[in-house]
Amino acid sequence: MQPLKSLSVLILALVEVNILGAAYGGEAATLPAVEEIPMLWYLAPLGAVLALLSAAKFYRDVVNSPAGDKLMVEIADHVREGAYAYLRQQYKVVAVLFIVIALILSLLAFVLKIQSGLTPFGFLTAGTLSGLAGFLGMRTATQASSRTAAAAKESLNKGLQVALHAGAVMGLTVVGLALLDLSLWFFILRNYTDLALDHIVMSMLCFGMGASTQALFARVGGGIYTKAADVGADLVGKVEANIPEDDPRNPATIADNVGDNVGDVAGMGADLYESYYGSILASNALGVTAGLGIKAVVLPMSLAGLGVVFSILGFRVIRTSENASQKALLEAFGRGINLSSALILVFSGVLIYALMPDHMGLWGSIASGLIAGVLIGRITEYYTSDAYSPTREIAAQAVTGPATVILGGISTGMLSTAMAGLTVATSILLSFAFAGGFSDVAIGLYGVGIAAVGMLSTLGITLATDAYGPVADNAGGNAVMSHQPPHVRERTELLDALGNTTAATGKGFAIGSAALTALALLASYVGQIHVSLERAGVETLELTGRSVPVHTATIADFMEYYNVTLMNPKVLVGVILGSMATFVFCALTLRAVGRAAVEMVEEVRRQFREIKGIMEGKAKPDYASCVAISTRSAQREMIVPSLLAILIPLTVGLVLGVAGTMGLLVGSLSTGFLLAIFMANAGGAWDNAKKYIERGAFGGKGSSAHKAAVVGDTVGDPFKDTSGPALNILLKLMAIVSVVFAGVVVQYSPKVAALLHLQ
Repeated sequence: MQPLKSLSVLILALVEVNILGAAYGGEAATLPAVEEIPMLWYLAPLGAVLALLSAAKFYRDVVNSPAGDKLMVEIADHVREGAYAYLRQQYKVVAVLFIVIALILSLLAFVLKIQSGLTPFGFLTAGTLSGLAGFLGMRTATQASSRTAAAAKESLNKGLQVALHAGAVMGLTVVGLALLDLSLWFFILRNYTDLALDHIVMSMLCFGMGASTQALFARVGGGIYTKAADVGADLVGKVEANIPEDDPRNPATIADNVGDNVGDVAGMGADLYESYYGSILASNALGVTAGLGIKAVVLPMSLAGLGVVFSILGFRVIRTSENASQKALLEAFGRGINLSSALILVFSGVLIYALMPDHMGLWGSIASGLIAGVLIGRITEYYTSDAYSPTREIAAQAVTGPATVILGGISTGMLSTAMAGLTVATSILLSFAFAGGFSDVAIGLYGVGIAAVGMLSTLGITLATDAYGPVADNAGGNAVMSHQPPHVRERTELLDALGNTTAATGKGFAIGSAALTALALLASYVGQIHVSLERAGVETLELTGRSVPVHTATIADFMEYYNVTLMNPKVLVGVILGSMATFVFCALTLRAVGRAAVEMVEEVRRQFREIKGIMEGKAKPDYASCVAISTRSAQREMIVPSLLAILIPLTVGLVLGVAGTMGLLVGSLSTGFLLAIFMANAGGAWDNAKKYIERGAFGGKGSSAHKAAVVGDTVGDPFKDTSGPALNILLKLMAIVSVVFAGVVVQYSPKVAALLHLQ
């Protein structure tokens, strides 16, 4: 553990200049003797190191694979350069916002004394490492596309392995960096400061805002980029010019391939980094609030460390044979995920027995979260894979035109919310009950938090199977544009079709985990209110007929104090505003894609019209101009929806207080979760219905059914890749912003309410 101790020097320096003491209005921290951290905690930092070492090995495996012929490498280089250019521009915008937010947090901490002095630093480390994880994953994905296509020349399994190893880099980098960040902060603060355990976990909880902010920009910006290019390429290329997907004559095809990487690799990585990071922090806070002590902090972190080991084992059983069907490929991925899930299910019981033998019911909470994650994946697979009837029915409806395709996709997406909603609702009830929540609400909420950690414990492999998708998609595009033999394109198309389903499954998993994480953060908000009242100098809560000291108040006491009931109009208005925010957010992101796509369509049409010889393959399109349009549009269009996600909870908190904020978070969680499931599954079903037709059903490529399916897929693209995935970040970001600014709401909302006569 020497690296942990060495890196503690930074925090010790802060201690010496009174930064940590200033956060709480006291003197500089000393180095007291504290309770030893249980040895099982070291599974977390060791798991983090193992994840990063394994990611490095998988990266070497990818780059050591043959890169293909000269044209394949040239195409991959174009995509990589476009992806780097986009990320550089996005990180410049995000860096400015991060500096502004860090300054605001510093003002709250060191001038107004209503926020922890740790928050600005933790905010920056979480956001920076989230961005780094996305960059490393995207770097690997862009290296892997031509190599996957080249490997597919030899066999289907070799192509699968290269793409999967590229996805593994993304999955293991995300869990490795997140666990490393959490482990270092906890180790240092527990051993080298005099902060009480509740202040440590509540301060660290606020760090999640860095990961959430980075994730929202990555998801929204990347989603707008990729869908502007995709929609433009499809509408002009497939529908108007009647040329195949990924045809090198289409000027937007490179931008489309770039978008797969910045949206579905970097964006998804940042998204699940945030869920993983936030679920562990929320569980830590809920465990301490419930009075379970340091062992309640150790449990989720050690569970995450074990998940790394079992994810790596799961990769070893994923392989396939030649001539495998789509179903066989899905089963190959299922073997790896099921093995990891089964192992974590067994060993989580051992962990609980070793750490908290009086709370073995928590094993049921972990099991309910883990099983819910697997079930959501299966539900998503059923509604989006062309191996099952819902997607095939949409394909059949394409025979009668685009209108019935649209109706079929919308109804399928809506219907899919039933099973997903029931699964998550059941998981919440079971995790709450198993933990003993109907006897002790605080412990029950800890059970919900630990269920979210259980669902995400095998993120290393589940994210890898998701990140595999865009790699396979780019490999298919590379094979088409480099004119590979038919058997190579057949294999890459099969890998791509598998990737569409795993990507859809990953989105369902991400949304389900976001719902549990957001609920855990909502519960943690009450704990943050507790700490904020103490910082404000409030010693007692004056309730009906009694006074309760703040330090002994229960969740029910805080709910009574702030009148958080359904009969309080502030709560009801908050619920409505939370539901409204999800629809407004979707509208803004969908319109952003529409505006950006119009620019792309006009540019592609211009090139077809003005550059002679494109359609004959004698002239090369201007790919760079399309990449520039997507980059410019994404940067411009992502600002407003991203800022709204930050400003709405702060505004509602100041105007409607704690009660209104609770309502806001409930409304956004319930509506946003189901809306995100609907959009992701409808989009996935439309996409795979199109691919089902392209493989020969109902007339195949070029038929009227195919053109109708392309329209459905075009509508579904921003559903599943922009608005739907971004919604789950909205839920978590609004919750974490509420947590971070709880002190502001506690101290200033009564003054705003008095000014507006809302008291």
